[in-house]
Amino acid sequence: MVGSDGVLPLPWLAPWLEEALRTQRGHAVLIHGPQGIGQWQLSLTLAQAWLCEGAQGARRPCGTCASCRLVQARSHPDLLVLIPEALQAPLGWMLADSEGEGAEVGGKKQPSKEIKVEAVRGAVAFAQTTPAREAGKVVVLHPAERMNGIAANALLKTLEEPAGSARFILSCSAPEALLPTIRSRCQAFALPLPEAQAAAAWLAEQGVAQPQIVLAAAGGQPLDALERVREGVDARLWQQLPVLMQRGDAAAMTGWPIPRAVDALQKLCHDVACVSVGAAPRFYPAQALPQQAETARLLAWSRELARAARHAEHPLNAGLAIEALVAQAQRALATPAPERPARRSVSVHSAG
Repeated sequence: MVGSDGVLPLPWLAPWLEEALRTQRGHAVLIHGPQGIGQWQLSLTLAQAWLCEGAQGARRPCGTCASCRLVQARSHPDLLVLIPEALQAPLGWMLADSEGEGAEVGGKKQPSKEIKVEAVRGAVAFAQTTPAREAGKVVVLHPAERMNGIAANALLKTLEEPAGSARFILSCSAPEALLPTIRSRCQAFALPLPEAQAAAAWLAEQGVAQPQIVLAAAGGQPLDALERVREGVDARLWQQLPVLMQRGDAAAMTGWPIPRAVDALQKLCHDVACVSVGAAPRFYPAQALPQQAETARLLAWSRELARAARHAEHPLNAGLAIEALVAQAQRALATPAPERPARRSVSVHSAG
């Protein structure tokens, strides 16, 4: 969202905010694109702009009016944000009524990763009440694909028959996971990856060293790149990772979340396969990668990583899981044995 300085914190989103404000024509908007480029931030800023009470004709959101300050304080009476309990702390938007939503695993309450039907029904009721201020009401759902089936159907009824002046912003990275009927009732804005130069410049402003390397590691997604660096996966470690995996050094991934480790190894497998057939790598610097690998081993490793990815979010023993993943990587990246020269057959002809 925009602060008191009136500056959008992610500069590549400015044209999309202007586009949404200029062309928005319905009561529901769907903002989607690759994860880690700012759908959440754009959704909040668009909501702030709709609720802004700045001077007529001035840029919105202004960041300084009473309404903008209420959004910044997360206390605007006409703004309702629905996010899963598991994302509230990472996104810095805590909801008082979400306590106790999670499922119990191993005797501990796990925060819910879904937007549940009770929350959506609450949003529907919120949208039907009279706004406290002049600009109407806004409901933000992020990530919208986290709604379960019942919740999605509850929202669909409201999108089909909107109440009053309420407007909805759905934000997601997987629009195909939404009901087609929900997508058809929203005005969609598809965000592309930001230009690499602009994203790298922004990362450098955040104090990230060698931003081009960490940006490539994150597939061009700058927010994901910044999160990796804050977790300790900087450019230096990323460049060392291929050699460390060849050595079977599991200590390099100590403390990594399993999904992060699987993602890094899938990218390594992809790039080694590219280099082995003469193609350019995408995620790792070419000079950091082994130049030879057996195709059959890489294919087998790719299948093992795909299986690991399907179970990466399950409550496994992280240490043992990392050790197993690194052992698989070491086997797959082993230097191929030199080919033995073929034997020449010698034919013996008898003298007539």
